[in-house]
Amino acid sequence: MESSKYVVIGAGLMGAATAWRLADEGHEVTLLERDIPANAQGSSHGSARIFRYAYHQRTYVQLVKAAASGWDELSRRSSRTLISTFGAIDHGDVRDPRSLVPVLEAENITHELLSAEEAQARWPQFKFDGEVLWQPDAGVLDAQNTVYSMIDLAIQSGAQIRTRWEVADVARTATGFVITTEDGRQLQAEEVIVAAGGWIPELLRNLSLPERFVRAMPKIQVRQEQAYHFPYADYAEPNRAIWPTFIHKYGTWESYGLPGGRDADYRGQKVAQFNGGQMLSSAAEQDGQIDPANRARLVEYVKEYLPGLIPEPYAETTCLFTSTPTEDFVLDRVDGVTVVSPCSGHGGKFAPIIGELAAGLATGTGSVPDEFRVLANHELVGGTPA
Repeated sequence: MESSKYVVIGAGLMGAATAWRLADEGHEVTLLERDIPANAQGSSHGSARIFRYAYHQRTYVQLVKAAASGWDELSRRSSRTLISTFGAIDHGDVRDPRSLVPVLEAENITHELLSAEEAQARWPQFKFDGEVLWQPDAGVLDAQNTVYSMIDLAIQSGAQIRTRWEVADVARTATGFVITTEDGRQLQAEEVIVAAGGWIPELLRNLSLPERFVRAMPKIQVRQEQAYHFPYADYAEPNRAIWPTFIHKYGTWESYGLPGGRDADYRGQKVAQFNGGQMLSSAAEQDGQIDPANRARLVEYVKEYLPGLIPEPYAETTCLFTSTPTEDFVLDRVDGVTVVSPCSGHGGKFAPIIGELAAGLATGTGSVPDEFRVLANHELVGGTPA
């Protein structure tokens, strides 16, 4: 039977980042993937995810800053351009752009608060009803090539990867764990890191974790999110630069958009309703089907607020969002198991730093913010773990 000191389950952005950091530190690590890395059934496929700094919580802004140096390192070592800078805008009365300014100022993040009239003059392809926050250093990250780059570097540092290795069971032994696939293959591990995204609810049931940890785990929600690519009305390759990423929150509506990547021919804006997809009990329930009602809502939104787009999607896709009720991450270790998920639909930009944090937890050499720790966070909000 094969063995490895550290075994990472899940080769998406977070699992690949963790394997990269562990291998870089000289540890023996094996990365397991149920399909192939960055496959379309997970949360790390495609070439377009938002990279931004604007958060109301200072912890997240600090982590984006820390992640930025990791992105620079990863791009340099992989010889790939992984982040394209388009800038970002935040607007809407619920998003409340002005309330984001103090945190950005405290962390010395370049930004500009504009009136609706100033923003409208700068970006006539949008419709604005109030103040707009501009972050020029934000942009779009390439999720698929990021996964490939981190895995390449992990392998160069001695890591092993096993694809089409779907985990059915993780059993404790006197010295660690035996991990078994659906077809009976097995692998021994001293430590297990679970970074399985939408598959984490069912995996956690098979890990024999302490009852107090299980009770404290926040309720995990898995959604089949849907995104649509709408063509630029005045499409020309140089004009992509005038389209920033955006977050728009007003009333009960929250949407986001970004310049589409190579998987949608670069000729349109990717637009979605945040947490607007179908709820699933786990990733295994996804069917990849678009909800016509969701599509109709996005078409109406584009007609109203994005006049620079043609309100007819030319491409559409589904993606898994695995979230906690607070949208905070889960990043903790108990009894030889490190949990590195979920990332609540906004985690991609943090991948390099989450890999560092997870590696530190698994090896016992690092710590993470209390907001991400299962038991600490439970105690902070008044829980009563045994």
